[in-house]
Amino acid sequence: MAVRTSEDSNDSGNTLLLDDNLLDRSSDFIAHVPAPVRRHHNERDRTSWQLPAWTGVLGLFVSKSNRSKFLNNRQDDLCVQCERRSPRRKSRAWWGLVSFVAILTVLGLVQLLSIVAGLLSRFSPGKIPDFLDFWDRKGQPGYRLGAWPTDFTRDIRPIACHSHNDYWRTVPLYSALSAGCISVEADVWLFDEELFVGHSTSSLTRNRTLKALYIDPLMEILSKQNPVTEFHPNSNASLNGVFDTDPTQTLTLLIDFKTAGSATWPYVVKALEPLRSANYLTYHNGTILTPGPITIVGTGNTPLSHVTSNSTNPSHDIFFDAPLSEMWESPTTSDPDPGPSLRQGEDSAQEDSKLSHTSKRHKSPSTYHKEPSKALEERIATGNTPVLPQPDIYSPENSYYASVAFVKAIGRMWRMRLSEQQMALIRGHIRGAHRRGLKVRYWDLPDWPIGLRNYVWDVLMREGVDVLNVDGLTAASKWDWGNGEKG
Repeated sequence: MAVRTSEDSNDSGNTLLLDDNLLDRSSDFIAHVPAPVRRHHNERDRTSWQLPAWTGVLGLFVSKSNRSKFLNNRQDDLCVQCERRSPRRKSRAWWGLVSFVAILTVLGLVQLLSIVAGLLSRFSPGKIPDFLDFWDRKGQPGYRLGAWPTDFTRDIRPIACHSHNDYWRTVPLYSALSAGCISVEADVWLFDEELFVGHSTSSLTRNRTLKALYIDPLMEILSKQNPVTEFHPNSNASLNGVFDTDPTQTLTLLIDFKTAGSATWPYVVKALEPLRSANYLTYHNGTILTPGPITIVGTGNTPLSHVTSNSTNPSHDIFFDAPLSEMWESPTTSDPDPGPSLRQGEDSAQEDSKLSHTSKRHKSPSTYHKEPSKALEERIATGNTPVLPQPDIYSPENSYYASVAFVKAIGRMWRMRLSEQQMALIRGHIRGAHRRGLKVRYWDLPDWPIGLRNYVWDVLMREGVDVLNVDGLTAASKWDWGNGEKG
């Protein structure tokens, strides 16, 4: 066997040039030589192929099984080397790197342009100058000029919403005021001669009382809104309400009596004494209603007899939440066409008619009064304005709101719209309550889907409902109350 050294080989170390005789004698070894090795070296030298010298020796002295294992590992290494030496693969890797860098560059330029545009907008004409951010700070031009005595509710516009179950808010009372609500609700429970606030007995705590959550905060707010200064002498000037943008707007505190009305009543009267002594409460003097910054309305188990009695309500500053369901009145003229958006056709009316036969929640206008006499039904059927027996006892002298659950009184909207019959019910309720000088409030309004809620709000406000019962203050604050639709 002839052996010689090749100095021009790229492999480190010496290599063996194997002639054909040696290959014939080592056929078994050749069968295990990796194909990429032969192909790679044939491209370099078409007459022979090369292996490291020690590999040839290994083929002569090492067993077949060990050679196979070694050469398989060597094959993987050589394949990697071949791939690294491939010009095409190098080109692909290069262009991939270039593409990645180009994408990052473009994104960086977009971000830079966005930042520059934002900075330029701050200095563009018509924008509020930057120095306004430092207004009313020490050493700045507006130092001590940014505050005034009644600025507690600055920039808050009162809206006709009632904060239902207000005590559930993150900050009771204040959350509703920040949204602009003109009415809040507190459920009171009498235990141990104290009025606790909560939705149920399981939610009551010793520190959450009517005094702590509502009476004391209202006294503090109103004292700020009615400061005694050289410009505002308290003795002669009219009292301001809680809203600085509309000082004449009263805030209604709806107190829901959860425990027995007769037992709870005297404690409510006593709890309101600080507001009463400061002349903050709306009252009726027997002739006219005298508005005040706060209007108290009793609901739930509030006894009407205590509201109307001079002995139990001597100041006449606690009013009743009258039943709106008893105040439906037929129109003196036919109702105007509600429009295509409110007309639902015969199918919807038939569905409402079926519901009225199976449930008392949805009664027809001609039979809506509580247990009406036969003569009264006949007068309603003929279209004559009836002489109402019970509902006429409710007046501004003893009542402020006229309320009812929406679904109970109007029924469900089977086609996501109010039928003509339901519209007639709503208009009859509003007509009867307004004739008596009371404000209309529907509670248990649909809250979902959002489109249905917005539709109901829009219809009620356009028809003349005085306050919307809301659970979501955020949605109420975003509503366009001027146009009766969401802004």
